Amino acid sequence: MENKVILVLIDGLNYEVGVSRMGFLHHLVENEIAQLYKVQTELPTLSRPLYEVILTGTPPYENGIVNNQITRKSKETGLFELARNNALTTAAAAYSWISELYNRSPFNLIEDRDQKNKGMNIQYGKFYFDDAYPDSHLFIDGEVLRRNFDPHFLLIHPMGADYTGHLYGANSQEYYNITLKIDSILSTLLTLWIKEDYQIIITSDHGMSADKNHGGIAESERMVPLWTIGSSFKKSKTEPELVIPQRGIAPTICRLLNIEKAKKMLDYHIPGLR
Repeated sequence: MENKVILVLIDGLNYEVGVSRMGFLHHLVENEIAQLYKVQTELPTLSRPLYEVILTGTPPYENGIVNNQITRKSKETGLFELARNNALTTAAAAYSWISELYNRSPFNLIEDRDQKNKGMNIQYGKFYFDDAYPDSHLFIDGEVLRRNFDPHFLLIHPMGADYTGHLYGANSQEYYNITLKIDSILSTLLTLWIKEDYQIIITSDHGMSADKNHGGIAESERMVPLWTIGSSFKKSKTEPELVIPQRGIAPTICRLLNIEKAKKMLDYHIPGLR
């Protein structure tokens, strides 16, 4: 059976706020349509290193993406490359650093914002470069890619929670409200995606602290939520004590896409996968 997978990577959303403010997602969990897990991220809790962890399944000490200042293409075999090599279609509505890691680096503001190239790892892309780019626009960018190009693997990567957290901190009204807004946007899109039998993973790269930053090992920075939705996942109650390794996301997506994982990826998949 051919699955189509959507990975929603909500930048900078910590576990506590994600669980307490995502009302629609929790509604799906209560009705056993979605499953909720806790993820412990790799270190350091920084964006570019953790994009690489999630999308290649390799740790920073091995892949060399150890801070946000390293601007180069990934040297690892990641999900976009694996999908393309298996004749699957790939797409991403995401921050420019994703384009730099998996298509080409450095990011060219004019040439790389809209990408349509079947020879690239991310064949169809809509990339933004301003941290304040509205999540409402970004999710629509992703939905347009889904409708126009019907990708087997689609990444949607909003920055609003991270941007707001840096301005106001994780305990702020503003951070709570942006999380509520993301949940509201997802409520509309998830209704569509579930009807079309997409396999969906929603998670974050890292959390956010009360002091408006991340990069350390505090639970608010390192623990993030992960929701699974779709017919490939068994209906089950949430297991709040079960902690998922962040490196387990990539091999799980490989299994969902029915492709062989890369050699460096863990022999692991998220519990509940059929």
